[in-house]
Amino acid sequence: MLDDQEFLRYSRQLLLDDIGEDGQEKLKHATILIIGLGGLGSPASLYLAAAGVGTLLLADNDKLHVTNLQRQILYHTVDINQFKAILAQHQLQALNPLIKCIALTRRLKGQALRNAIARADLVLDCCDNLVTRHAINAACIAERKTLISGSAIGFCGQLLVIEPPYQYGCFNCLYPEKVEVQPNCRTVGVLGPVVGIIGTLQALEAIKILVGLPSIISGKLRLFDAKQQNWNTLTLRQASDCLVCRGKI
Repeated sequence: MLDDQEFLRYSRQLLLDDIGEDGQEKLKHATILIIGLGGLGSPASLYLAAAGVGTLLLADNDKLHVTNLQRQILYHTVDINQFKAILAQHQLQALNPLIKCIALTRRLKGQALRNAIARADLVLDCCDNLVTRHAINAACIAERKTLISGSAIGFCGQLLVIEPPYQYGCFNCLYPEKVEVQPNCRTVGVLGPVVGIIGTLQALEAIKILVGLPSIISGKLRLFDAKQQNWNTLTLRQASDCLVCRGKI
């Protein structure tokens, strides 16, 4: 049951027919794992905390650098050289003391990654490298968890929702090559509002899925061109030779 504080704090969400008290209860009892607390993870985590998602697992082993501040809106200049996960935990807990935020400062890989994903109802991939994205994708499929993946570079963003039973394939079907490709944001840059848009949409899709609304982009790749304010949508297909999701349907 929601208490008086929760009814007041979430009153504008409770007015929505598609959420209401039942939907807010689902958010309250949900756990989301956010991997990467940078340009994507910052807005995503802020909106999820504000919305009342009961438990946020905040995974990032990096410390804040001055170059992050142009786009990572969760942090401040005085936070430089501190662990992002711990900073995020403090900021989000201050924003909403009614939820639980857990900082994970060790790099998640192997069984540790599987274990963290197993604790969550769904996963947000907000990381910044292809190798980690593949590992997250494989672990989510192994644990049969929904994955919401975002990325951005320059003026371009991508958004991808992958849900069981994976009839549309997975991240590995889309990008089978695990070798890091150039360019990336370290070499060509990225505009802050672009990652903000994609991270916010990751939070939006997570909330919709948790309250029981279908994601209309499940199994689709959404491509955003910020210069033209234009979106393109591609429907995914499972690769016949994918060793990650083939046979999981």
